[in-house]
Amino acid sequence: MTPEEILTTFRTFAVVGLSPRPGRPSHGVAVFLKERGYRIIPVNPECGQATILGETCYPDLISIPEPVEVVDIFRRSENVAPVVDEAIRIGAKAIWMQLGSVHEEAAAKARAAGLAVVMDRCPAIELRRMDASRRP
Repeated sequence: MTPEEILTTFRTFAVVGLSPRPGRPSHGVAVFLKERGYRIIPVNPECGQATILGETCYPDLISIPEPVEVVDIFRRSENVAPVVDEAIRIGAKAIWMQLGSVHEEAAAKARAAGLAVVMDRCPAIELRRMDASRRP
């Protein structure tokens, strides 16, 4: 699946590494996605059961009590593999590694498990590109 197909097919994003601080990139992307009608589920081991953007924050993907379609990862490349393992375990449909995050081995594992994979891209940027391409 292309990034565009992921963004038009799936609506529920678990945002791993979502910061409660408005100045952080993860926060800005989550706000943008939420404003566009996507369901955002914050995942941050330091938040416990607090809320971010009005949504309950979970310490890991396994703790989320509802289906997750896309796992949007705001982690350094070296920290991606365990998140991908959890995404496979919960039955996610896609992995999205944010700008600067690339992990070929984890990506291959996800693809082998049937997940779509995007690396080193941002869904907010992709959505803006999609909007621009639709304008006359």
